[in-house]
Amino acid sequence: MKIAIYGASGYTGAELVRLLSRHPEAEIAAMTAESNAGRPMAEVFPQFSALALPTLQKIADTDLSDIDVLFCALPHGTTQEAIAAAIAAKPSIKVIDLSADFRLSDTAAYAHWYGHTHLAPELQAEAVYGLTEIHRDAIRGARLVANPGCHTTTALLPLIPLARAGAIDLDHIVIDTKTGMSGAGRSAKVGMLFSEVSEGLHAYSVGGHRHTAELDQELSAVAGREVLASFTPHLAPMNRGIYSSIYLVGDASAMHAILAERYADEPFVTVLPFGEPPQSRHVRGSNYTRIGVCRDRRDGRAIVMSTTDNLVKGASGQAIQNMNVVMGLDEATGIGQLALFP
Repeated sequence: MKIAIYGASGYTGAELVRLLSRHPEAEIAAMTAESNAGRPMAEVFPQFSALALPTLQKIADTDLSDIDVLFCALPHGTTQEAIAAAIAAKPSIKVIDLSADFRLSDTAAYAHWYGHTHLAPELQAEAVYGLTEIHRDAIRGARLVANPGCHTTTALLPLIPLARAGAIDLDHIVIDTKTGMSGAGRSAKVGMLFSEVSEGLHAYSVGGHRHTAELDQELSAVAGREVLASFTPHLAPMNRGIYSSIYLVGDASAMHAILAERYADEPFVTVLPFGEPPQSRHVRGSNYTRIGVCRDRRDGRAIVMSTTDNLVKGASGQAIQNMNVVMGLDEATGIGQLALFP
């Protein structure tokens, strides 16, 4: 398969290059980076100096005629028009979008959360939300897959099976998430300087983080009614990782049994023994999710913990997992690498 990557000079774009370079069925044929156009990828990310990669170029100069799969790793608000133009140029192309631009099926909800009108509503109608383990059948026939956010991937993988089984009180879901610095992107920002974030922890977008809309959408779809979880993300002084602690009302041992059965045959989700919490370091650099269930000291309450690497399962790894499903390949092709530890 010939691959194009829009936005290759960001963290998720670079992670796509790292993973796809080892994919036996993929050839990276084109890469774009508007501000770095004309430069070799190795000048932007020296770790790729050993690879023979195409020179970075502008989207307007990219020929998609031979491209089978397009990955879009562009900022939200810029992707809708870029994907619409790509599909107009080549209707048979498969697109995996890593931005938020096609995640919300309701275009009015998109406008509310992202502050502008959806620019490709006709394509939104066909976009499939790309949480692979949950929407695999729909993804298989999709032309446009909207890769989920990293926070939502980590929280929804345990929550959806529990909600579907009726094992939790849907009106009492509290999600507390810690994320690594790379989730904020690669652009220079004062608030992301080492001295600003090191040796400290802080909440952000409290009560209004945009990933909340994905949680609302997916949990409400499963429940058949409106479900509004409480969600607060925190920035942690680490490069990679997402760690969600989810506080639920229900029987903890029953929750563990449901999750263990649901994910017993999934290649990238591990449910730990009852009472064992996961550690983010054990998924670093990998496409794996580790889930733990612990009993709260109060009867009828449980703490479910889930961890992923935000750049892999939370972004580029899941995007390739979705590509594999769309293209009829073994789902784990090219993304089976184990975590880097220590």
